[in-house]
Amino acid sequence: MIIYHGSNVKVEKPALIVQNRFLDFGFGFYTTTNKVQAENFAGKVFARRGGNAIVNIYEIDDSVFSNLDVKRFKGADEEWLDFVADNRNGLYKGEKYDLIIGAVANDDVFQSLQLYLTGLYTKEQTLAALKIKKLYDQYVFATEKALRYLRFIGWEEVQK
Repeated sequence: MIIYHGSNVKVEKPALIVQNRFLDFGFGFYTTTNKVQAENFAGKVFARRGGNAIVNIYEIDDSVFSNLDVKRFKGADEEWLDFVADNRNGLYKGEKYDLIIGAVANDDVFQSLQLYLTGLYTKEQTLAALKIKKLYDQYVFATEKALRYLRFIGWEEVQK
Protein backbone atom coordinates (compact mmCIF):
# COMPACT_ATOMS: atom_id res chain seq x y z
CA MET A 1 0.00 0.00 0.00
CA ILE A 2 1.21 3.53 -0.80
CA ILE A 3 0.64 6.29 1.75
CA TYR A 4 1.56 9.97 1.81
CA HIS A 5 2.66 12.56 4.37
CA GLY A 6 2.35 16.28 3.62
CA SER A 7 5.09 18.48 5.08
CA ASN A 8 7.38 21.41 4.37
CA VAL A 9 10.44 19.13 4.37
CA LYS A 10 11.51 15.75 3.03
CA VAL A 11 10.94 13.09 5.73
CA GLU A 12 13.02 10.02 4.89
CA LYS A 13 13.01 8.75 8.47
CA PRO A 14 9.64 9.42 10.10
CA ALA A 15 9.82 10.13 13.82
CA LEU A 16 7.42 10.83 16.63
CA ILE A 17 7.78 14.53 17.39
CA VAL A 18 6.11 16.30 20.30
CA GLN A 19 3.18 18.23 18.88
CA ASN A 20 2.14 21.70 19.94
CA ARG A 21 -1.59 21.11 19.46
CA PHE A 22 -4.16 18.39 19.94
CA LEU A 23 -4.95 16.42 16.77
CA ASP A 24 -7.72 14.02 15.69
CA PHE A 25 -6.02 10.80 16.74
CA GLY A 26 -3.57 12.20 19.25
CA PHE A 27 0.19 11.97 19.11
CA GLY A 28 1.70 10.34 16.04
CA PHE A 29 2.98 10.50 12.48
CA TYR A 30 0.01 11.33 10.23
CA THR A 31 -0.34 9.86 6.75
CA THR A 32 -3.10 9.24 4.21
CA THR A 33 -3.78 7.13 1.13
CA ASN A 34 -5.15 10.26 -0.58
CA LYS A 35 -2.36 12.12 -2.37
CA VAL A 36 -4.47 15.25 -2.92
CA GLN A 37 -5.14 15.46 0.81
CA ALA A 38 -1.39 15.19 1.51
CA GLU A 39 -0.72 17.91 -1.09
CA ASN A 40 -3.25 20.21 0.58
CA PHE A 41 -1.70 19.62 3.99
CA ALA A 42 1.80 20.22 2.60
CA GLY A 43 0.60 23.57 1.27
CA LYS A 44 -0.72 24.55 4.72
CA VAL A 45 2.50 23.53 6.48
CA PHE A 46 4.53 25.46 3.89
CA ALA A 47 2.35 28.57 4.39
CA ARG A 48 2.85 28.41 8.19
CA ARG A 49 6.51 27.44 8.39
CA GLY A 50 8.16 28.13 5.04
CA GLY A 51 10.46 25.64 3.35
CA ASN A 52 8.78 23.80 0.48
CA ALA A 53 5.44 22.06 0.08
CA ILE A 54 6.52 18.40 0.01
CA VAL A 55 4.55 15.16 -0.28
CA ASN A 56 6.55 12.29 1.16
CA ILE A 57 5.71 8.86 -0.24
CA TYR A 58 5.91 5.63 1.73
CA GLU A 59 5.11 2.00 1.22
CA ILE A 60 3.77 -0.37 3.83
CA ASP A 61 2.68 -3.96 3.52
CA ASP A 62 -0.70 -4.02 5.23
CA SER A 63 -0.11 -7.63 6.25
CA VAL A 64 2.15 -6.24 9.01
CA PHE A 65 -0.92 -4.70 10.67
CA SER A 66 -1.43 -8.08 12.34
CA ASN A 67 1.82 -7.39 14.27
CA LEU A 68 0.44 -4.11 15.62
CA ASP A 69 -2.27 -2.99 17.99
CA VAL A 70 -4.52 -1.29 15.42
CA LYS A 71 -7.63 0.81 16.01
CA ARG A 72 -9.67 1.01 12.80
CA PHE A 73 -12.76 3.20 12.61
CA LYS A 74 -15.40 2.15 10.08
CA GLY A 75 -16.48 5.73 9.43
CA ALA A 76 -17.32 9.03 11.10
CA ASP A 77 -19.67 7.38 13.58
CA GLU A 78 -20.31 8.04 17.27
CA GLU A 79 -17.22 6.10 18.38
CA TRP A 80 -15.03 8.09 15.96
CA LEU A 81 -16.59 11.39 17.05
CA ASP A 82 -16.01 10.66 20.75
CA PHE A 83 -12.41 9.62 20.06
CA VAL A 84 -11.64 12.71 17.96
CA ALA A 85 -13.40 15.07 20.38
CA ASP A 86 -11.46 13.67 23.34
CA ASN A 87 -8.16 13.93 21.46
CA ARG A 88 -8.87 17.43 20.14
CA ASN A 89 -9.72 18.55 23.68
CA GLY A 90 -6.65 16.83 25.16
CA LEU A 91 -8.85 14.56 27.27
CA TYR A 92 -8.27 11.11 25.77
CA LYS A 93 -7.15 8.65 28.45
CA GLY A 94 -8.15 5.38 26.78
CA GLU A 95 -6.19 2.55 25.25
CA LYS A 96 -2.98 3.31 23.38
CA TYR A 97 -2.58 1.95 19.86
CA ASP A 98 0.36 1.46 17.50
CA LEU A 99 -1.67 2.50 14.46
CA ILE A 100 -4.99 4.33 14.18
CA ILE A 101 -6.94 4.30 10.91
CA GLY A 102 -10.05 6.34 10.20
CA ALA A 103 -11.62 9.43 8.70
CA VAL A 104 -9.75 12.71 8.89
CA ALA A 105 -11.40 15.90 10.10
CA ASN A 106 -10.22 17.90 7.09
CA ASP A 107 -11.35 21.50 6.44
CA ASP A 108 -14.82 20.42 5.32
CA VAL A 109 -15.38 18.10 8.29
CA PHE A 110 -13.57 20.41 10.73
CA GLN A 111 -16.34 23.00 10.62
CA SER A 112 -18.96 20.48 11.80
CA LEU A 113 -16.54 19.17 14.41
CA GLN A 114 -15.84 22.67 15.75
CA LEU A 115 -19.57 23.36 16.08
CA TYR A 116 -19.83 20.17 18.12
CA LEU A 117 -16.78 20.89 20.28
CA THR A 118 -18.09 24.36 21.12
CA GLY A 119 -21.52 22.99 22.03
CA LEU A 120 -23.41 24.57 19.13
CA TYR A 121 -24.20 21.17 17.58
CA THR A 122 -25.45 18.13 19.42
CA LYS A 123 -23.81 14.78 18.77
CA GLU A 124 -26.79 13.81 16.60
CA GLN A 125 -26.57 17.01 14.52
CA THR A 126 -22.85 16.51 14.04
CA LEU A 127 -23.18 12.90 12.95
CA ALA A 128 -25.97 13.88 10.53
CA ALA A 129 -23.78 16.63 9.04
CA LEU A 130 -20.83 14.24 8.69
CA LYS A 131 -22.90 11.72 6.72
CA ILE A 132 -23.05 14.09 3.75
CA LYS A 133 -19.34 14.93 3.76
CA LYS A 134 -16.71 13.32 1.56
CA LEU A 135 -14.39 11.73 4.09
CA TYR A 136 -10.74 10.99 3.44
CA ASP A 137 -8.64 8.62 5.50
CA GLN A 138 -5.70 8.99 7.80
CA TYR A 139 -3.24 6.42 9.07
CA VAL A 140 -1.59 7.60 12.26
CA PHE A 141 1.54 5.79 13.35
CA ALA A 142 1.53 6.33 17.11
CA THR A 143 4.55 4.24 18.19
CA GLU A 144 8.10 3.62 17.08
CA LYS A 145 7.11 -0.02 16.59
CA ALA A 146 4.57 1.02 13.94
CA LEU A 147 6.94 3.47 12.27
CA ARG A 148 9.48 0.70 11.65
CA TYR A 149 7.19 -0.76 8.99
CA LEU A 150 7.12 2.40 6.86
CA ARG A 151 9.48 2.39 3.89
CA PHE A 152 10.32 5.77 2.35
CA ILE A 153 10.18 5.55 -1.45
CA GLY A 154 10.39 9.19 -2.49
CA TRP A 155 9.00 12.68 -2.38
CA GLU A 156 7.47 15.28 -4.67
CA GLU A 157 7.35 19.04 -4.41
CA VAL A 158 3.81 20.38 -4.64
CA GLN A 159 3.33 23.11 -7.23
CA LYS A 160 2.36 26.33 -5.45
